[in-house]
Amino acid sequence: MPRFPAYICRMNTDPVIKAYAITKRYGTLTAVDGLSFQVPPGTCLGLLGPNGAGKTTMMKIIYGKGRRSGGDLQVFGYDPGRHALDVKACTGVVPQEDSLDAELDVRSNMRLYARFYGINRQVADKRIEELLSFMELGDKNTARIRELSGGMKRRLVIARALLGNPRLLILDEPTTGLDPQVRHLIWDRLRKLRSSGTTILLTTHYMDEAYQLCDSLIIMDHGKAVLEGNPRELVEKGIERYALQVFDQETGPDLRTRATDRAIRFEEAGGMLYAYADRLGDLEDLAGILTARDYVLRQTNLEDLFLRATGKGLNDAQ
Repeated sequence: MPRFPAYICRMNTDPVIKAYAITKRYGTLTAVDGLSFQVPPGTCLGLLGPNGAGKTTMMKIIYGKGRRSGGDLQVFGYDPGRHALDVKACTGVVPQEDSLDAELDVRSNMRLYARFYGINRQVADKRIEELLSFMELGDKNTARIRELSGGMKRRLVIARALLGNPRLLILDEPTTGLDPQVRHLIWDRLRKLRSSGTTILLTTHYMDEAYQLCDSLIIMDHGKAVLEGNPRELVEKGIERYALQVFDQETGPDLRTRATDRAIRFEEAGGMLYAYADRLGDLEDLAGILTARDYVLRQTNLEDLFLRATGKGLNDAQ
């Protein structure tokens, strides 16, 4: 069975990832279009965007599963296009698919993966015990994969990705489809990993996930970066403070007429109407003609910011 070479990751104050003008083309389709960014050690970068924005493609380029068409890329000082094994020796990957062996139990799945890293059985078993406990799966050692819930499988895949003590953890939509309790558990564990010095690269459809975990993020659309920066600063500086989310667009003409003398901006997406303002009172007055079940009045968030930048909601299909 192939084993990853025991290269030493180049750990210093330099960025873990340096990407410059990365491009990926499939024939006439440009999946990633001139993307540039850096990821300092011990931080979390999030890639956000709708389906087809290029997030997963960029992830695969970073850990050597995909080849870029252009641009320069270094991960721990290695070019993944030429030194994929060096990158993989320092990296743990959590793909969208769980890819667990359903015929084996939990411990056997972990042991099998440990062999790829050349970890001897005694060391591997100790590490497996620690990781299963860390992900609150300590009582599932002998459980078959088919006996696990979706949340348990996802936590097991994350534990498996940590077997080689990676300095970079790459997660592609790690909590999609999971219930809120499991999502919060995973978030807590990712925060602990980041606090211990692990660098995290994350793709997600969830604004709250990006807001909770990411030190910086890149919002992508059609392969390009349309917004980037610290999520809190982006929301504070990039959009009005309050949003009136109306579930029925047919009320639009009445609302727009009522708002003509106020500093209110309107957007339409996903069959809903959004009104934005910095003064909460302006939106409260506007909501006066609506019934309570027809709207939500709230603070703005990352999805509102994405809507302003791209003209569509974060979860809208392309």
